[in-house]
Amino acid sequence: MQRFYAPLIALTLILATAPALAQISRDEAAATAQRMAGGRVLSVDKARAGGREVYRVKVLTPSGEVRVISINAETGAAE
Repeated sequence: MQRFYAPLIALTLILATAPALAQISRDEAAATAQRMAGGRVLSVDKARAGGREVYRVKVLTPSGEVRVISINAETGAAE
């Protein structure tokens, strides 16, 4: 009976943690920030903010302003 439960428990643990491992890519973060601000992406850096991983995307807007937009690395939402 123990042979059955051990793999089942392991599989359950793997599946339970899978959503936490999902992350957007650097390119997806850059595209999201570019859609928000327009202009040209200058850089993309990964950092921690508020206990979460975020992409800090630096964008040069069409008006010449440099904006830094934080994108949640797990959800892809702007913060």
